[in-house]
Amino acid sequence: MSAITETKNVLSGMARSGTAQETSKTEDMQTRFLTLLTTQLRNQDPMNPMENAELTSQLAQMSTVDGIERLNSMFQKFVDSQQSAEAMQAAALVGRGVLVEGKGLILTDAGGVGGFELSEPADSVKLTIYDGSGIEVDTIELRDLEAGSHNYVWDGATASGEQAATGMYTVTVSATRGDAEVSAKALEFGQVTGVIRGARSTDLQVGSLGIFKFDDIKQIL
Repeated sequence: MSAITETKNVLSGMARSGTAQETSKTEDMQTRFLTLLTTQLRNQDPMNPMENAELTSQLAQMSTVDGIERLNSMFQKFVDSQQSAEAMQAAALVGRGVLVEGKGLILTDAGGVGGFELSEPADSVKLTIYDGSGIEVDTIELRDLEAGSHNYVWDGATASGEQAATGMYTVTVSATRGDAEVSAKALEFGQVTGVIRGARSTDLQVGSLGIFKFDDIKQIL
């Protein structure tokens, strides 16, 4: 017998064993309940027999417990299915660029990619870019934007017309609508490098930026 065939047989046996254990657990509970009920009926006082309502109530309890067990089993299968689907979606993001909350902006020879998120539509959005020393090097102004996440590209040209050195910069964002301030968050570009499947969620490793939940991904580029 080949190693592959042997492995398949072992896995198949494990699957059957798991199913048998679940079925046995439910059947054992039902058997114990029926045994208890039969014992009560056998040993009841003939002069004061068990009322039909009491018997019906106990049978209803058994049915309720069985229904809850089945519902829990179905719900767990649904959760497992959802987690598997989420893991598949997350795996498809490996190697893709995404925007997550953060103020960093990496400038390369081809430029720098960043983003921001608006809580509501804005008439004016101002992005201020700072170098590693905290000195303002450039500003980007955008107008008439809808609520949600947006991306932008900085070509590296500074306010003085010079070309900024490649490296790490930081960005702050401010937005207004009329005379009112609009809540805005800076978004940072990163590349998904791995998928981490936990007990309750599927997380993404976004390069050196850290680990983020699937819902933390604001935009896929």
